[in-house]
Amino acid sequence: MSAEQELVQTYTIKEASEQCGLPESTLRYYESIGIIDAVARDDSSKHRVYSEDDINLLDAIACLNATGLSIDDMRTYLQNRTHGADAAQEQIALLQAQHDRIQSEAKFLNLREEYVRTKLSYWRAIDDGDEALAKRVGAHAKTIARDLKFPKN
Repeated sequence: MSAEQELVQTYTIKEASEQCGLPESTLRYYESIGIIDAVARDDSSKHRVYSEDDINLLDAIACLNATGLSIDDMRTYLQNRTHGADAAQEQIALLQAQHDRIQSEAKFLNLREEYVRTKLSYWRAIDDGDEALAKRVGAHAKTIARDLKFPKN
């Protein structure tokens, strides 16, 4: 084995999974649907062998996954990366749409949290015997509940 070959770091699927935070099954799935190009195989064992470049790509994919980006959008994003400035507008549009979805989800999550916090106040008022406060807080909870059931986009 040459000195150059000895310096090349490779990783098993387990190590790649640990490095990027995606389960092994997800790595296999992403490879099967083309999110990840076919991974090199060990000549003797035929097990996947991930390079440092593969790990760097998996890190980027794990970040996209963590944002909730759809498989189709991940595929588009990854394909566009090779086009540089020519794909910038499409990348911006894709990421802006994801940003907007996340903001919408955050608003709804905040509304859910407000509802739970309000119901806690309601039941604490009941527990304290403060019927007037319970009535006011209960009315506010109903307003929040309407927004939860019928969100305004």
